[in-house]
Amino acid sequence: MTAPKVEVLADADAVAVRAAAYVAQRAQVAVAEHGRFSFAVSGGRTPWAMFALLSERMPWQDVTLYQVDERIAPDGDPSRNLTHLRFDLVHLGLGPDGHTASLVPGDPVLAVMDRDVALTGQYQGQRRMTLTYPKINSARQVLWLVTGRDKVDALARLRAGDRSIPAGQVEAETQLVVADVAAAGS
Repeated sequence: MTAPKVEVLADADAVAVRAAAYVAQRAQVAVAEHGRFSFAVSGGRTPWAMFALLSERMPWQDVTLYQVDERIAPDGDPSRNLTHLRFDLVHLGLGPDGHTASLVPGDPVLAVMDRDVALTGQYQGQRRMTLTYPKINSARQVLWLVTGRDKVDALARLRAGDRSIPAGQVEAETQLVVADVAAAGS
């Protein structure tokens, strides 16, 4: 695994501001270099503030948006990532148990290497669709957003390259973790 660069900021608001600036800058570079910006977005609540900050900073006409994972739930259900998704962006989150996307500890989906997207088992009461490691690892850049004291152990393990947690198996060449002091244990 390529060790991610880590930036620790004061709080979740600062993480959102930094992440939005990073994504907007990467979008501008990608559009200048090859005319498009492909962005895969994970779910959860952590990125919502970042999404709001991106509304006027992105070259929307040149952005292709993908979802990293999605809960199988009725259209409009508040637990679905798509219900909250209104902007383009690429990022991964980190769960307290070390999961990322919907790649959760012990799920057989962790071993799926022959597809870009796979169906998970039950997790927190729902099945999900998720990008698999080969697809995530083909990304040019991975941006991790990590906030909250409940992520201290998982973030320490990710930073140490612990492959026993699902997040530790992400091997994209360039990775940036933007975390708040609570998640960093500072």
